[in-house]
Amino acid sequence: MTSDHLGEQRALLTALYRTHVASGSRYALVDFPDHANVGDSAIWLGELAMLREITGRDPCYVSTWHDFDLDAFRDACPDGILFLHGGGNLGDIWPHHQRFREDILASVRDRPVVQLPQSILFREPSEVDRFAALVADHPDFVLYVRDTRSLDFAREHLACPSHLAPDSAYALGEQSRDAAQCDVLMLMRTDDERQGYALPSADLATVVDWLEDDADLPTGVDATAREAQAVARVDRGLRLLAQGRVVVTDRLHGHILADLLRIPHVVLDNDYGKIAAYLDARPAPDAIVTRASTIERAMVLAKQRVGSR
Repeated sequence: MTSDHLGEQRALLTALYRTHVASGSRYALVDFPDHANVGDSAIWLGELAMLREITGRDPCYVSTWHDFDLDAFRDACPDGILFLHGGGNLGDIWPHHQRFREDILASVRDRPVVQLPQSILFREPSEVDRFAALVADHPDFVLYVRDTRSLDFAREHLACPSHLAPDSAYALGEQSRDAAQCDVLMLMRTDDERQGYALPSADLATVVDWLEDDADLPTGVDATAREAQAVARVDRGLRLLAQGRVVVTDRLHGHILADLLRIPHVVLDNDYGKIAAYLDARPAPDAIVTRASTIERAMVLAKQRVGSR
């Protein structure tokens, strides 16, 4: 059942990407996640896997939000679609990525721009208006979102084709794991999306986050180096999650990578309900994931999962 669940999401992703590229198509992939958060690197590697599988080629141009060069992009990719990296930064929580997205819509108007699957959250109406005006003015922008709440928002506020799709990290497929080292591993947010849960004592669970790179992270800024950095970050995340017989997490990609590793896990939510929204749109098997609304309930469910294994 788990394999079918994973295969269904990958099949949906294949159909999404094939809508925009075919064998030999040229393309750019921008907004590389130049930070330690494992989830964004998992998305990036899933995007690359899909695009390479379908086109048979690497991207013509890759950049972060802060080193995009319009002239270099046009020289490297005189035609072909520009893909914007997916994730959870469409809105006003993570302004650097949103401003970059808006700059792309304002400056790249001679070709299709495709926003790969995102979650949407705006807290300021003026920011919605700003983005909506840029979307309405772009001649060929397509938006993919990861949950129905984001889809409803897009269809109400944004004048562009908007579609529901899985998170691109599912393109990575099932992952192997080593033997667990603890009963309960808690991967809990320490960033701006944290809910503020009161964490249990160290004797009840191993509590971690994944926002620090390994000391030996590959260096460099070309496309090959960027991919190596993403691979290293995802490997670190997979090793971290694999320590637990059961995982508790409030990170969406804690859930997704635990799903790919086939580790039973309990999910709490971030501060605006991103994980619940994703699971409402893409339910996972009960044997793999259970939802909780408090740390206390999550620990009860986790201990039950440990005892049943």
